[in-house]
Amino acid sequence: MYTRYELLRTLRNRRFFFLSLGFPLVLYFLIAGPQRNVHDIGGTGLSAPLYYMIGLASFGTMGAMLSSGARIAAERAVGWNRQLRISPLSPRAYFRTKVITAYLMALISMLALFAAGASLGVSLSASGWLKMSGLMLVGLIPFAALGIAVGHVLTPDSAGPAVGGGISLLAFLGGVWFPIPAHGFLHDLAQYLPSYWLVKASHVGVGGPGWSTMGWVVMAAWTVLLSRLAARAYRRDTGRV
Repeated sequence: MYTRYELLRTLRNRRFFFLSLGFPLVLYFLIAGPQRNVHDIGGTGLSAPLYYMIGLASFGTMGAMLSSGARIAAERAVGWNRQLRISPLSPRAYFRTKVITAYLMALISMLALFAAGASLGVSLSASGWLKMSGLMLVGLIPFAALGIAVGHVLTPDSAGPAVGGGISLLAFLGGVWFPIPAHGFLHDLAQYLPSYWLVKASHVGVGGPGWSTMGWVVMAAWTVLLSRLAARAYRRDTGRV
């Protein structure tokens, strides 16, 4: 019942829904549209429409996952979380609902960017679309945990700027706006960030290799670290009198 309530509440928030969905779409057409005939951007072997489709889908889905933190912070401010704590709702059900809601918004954003990419000529096999989508959905797990942690640590006034700034920084360092160089400090740093491997999912769509062993290790490490941080933040928040 709580999951159903959260899903309906999120979908009925039209301002949030259209802004979170529309902004990445507008950016995609502004950036990829003029480069629709570029077939090898930055030596990646990917066309510009495909590269930026995944880049902006990563940007939009990261935003969708972390926006759950802003909603949690707002709920804490009005005392809604305190009401939930005196209800039969278990912490596991609470976390599950927040993750499901965030994934719903992420999936909608992803599908919208995929449709935009197809309109600019991105053409992949059915297996390519599925493998690429599956890898991206796996790559969003640490961001779901980060969103929950942010919501239980920050206030509503600080959660918004923190989420916006965090997404912008992760997008920049992860290669959303431009291909990360093959060598150098930026390349070495990016490989330790989950946003980098989220963008790297684009290679799977054209038959390239998936994540390397390092990619899986980095994603697993961030997932464990941020999940523990989220659980600790939740226990600390709910332990207050």
